[in-house]
Amino acid sequence: MMKRWLKSFGILTTFGTYLILVMGAVVTKTESGEGCGDSWPLCHGELIPSSVNLELVIEYSHRIVSGIVGLLVLIFAIWAVAAMRKSRAVKWFAIGSVFFIAFQGALGAMAVVFGQSDAVLALHFGFSLLCFTCVLLLTMLVFRGDQPHEVRLTDVTDSFRYLIWSAAVFIYLVVYTGAYVRHADASMGCADWPLCNGQLIPPLSGIEGIQFGHRVAAALSFIFIAYITYVAIRHYRDRKDVYWGSVASFALIVLQVVSGGLTVLTGIQLMVSIVHTTIVSFLFGVMCYMAFQVRKPAGQRQGGMIETKRVLT
Repeated sequence: MMKRWLKSFGILTTFGTYLILVMGAVVTKTESGEGCGDSWPLCHGELIPSSVNLELVIEYSHRIVSGIVGLLVLIFAIWAVAAMRKSRAVKWFAIGSVFFIAFQGALGAMAVVFGQSDAVLALHFGFSLLCFTCVLLLTMLVFRGDQPHEVRLTDVTDSFRYLIWSAAVFIYLVVYTGAYVRHADASMGCADWPLCNGQLIPPLSGIEGIQFGHRVAAALSFIFIAYITYVAIRHYRDRKDVYWGSVASFALIVLQVVSGGLTVLTGIQLMVSIVHTTIVSFLFGVMCYMAFQVRKPAGQRQGGMIETKRVLT
């Protein structure tokens, strides 16, 4: 019964961290970051604001939800470690979840009180994404905790392992450039798509350069993931985690490219922006899941395609 409650709590916490991502994107999109002035955690120095407008509601609700979710993350992390204390992976993801939720909260508070550059504000979303990913993977570990700890799987080559890890890091950088585009008000730096203001290569300066740089990074990530999917389908069909993870990541990167184009073509409609944020969040989560799955267990001998007992936790 306790394990069932832990799994349910994990789902709730994962949704909460996702909600923080979406609400943060809405705050940026609606330019509501100063809805509560320069006071934190209060709003205009008041617990219950006497004067209310839309920007205030968006910003203050984001703070309240972030605080509640922060508490959920702390409880889930402690609970998961207590229930699966033998798992080093659970401990690391639990620590990561708590650290990143606290750090992104502190970064958001400093942005309100002291103000921050667009580059630093973009990191706020990046750390929120890392928190979401840690909680997502921690929830997945909780769900498979009832399964045998060892299964026989075909190992992946070192080159493919490094390729997946590199792709996960690169996707995070692409996410950061996307967040920077929003904070720098460069979303319409290129008013059309796939060209940029009618040019294949626009001037690489100002908001045009920022938007074009993000597009180039997104295109490279598409190629990156397409190649990983090709290798997985050709050589790792027996690794269901790698096979289906790569297929899912390719489907998500296609949807991400399409939603990115629609973001421009629709004039940055709020719902399209939310969809764009949702897709890239789960894309990064899938890539991190694959990176975790292909990690080399401690003590495994060097080599490529070998049969090994893979410790899942």
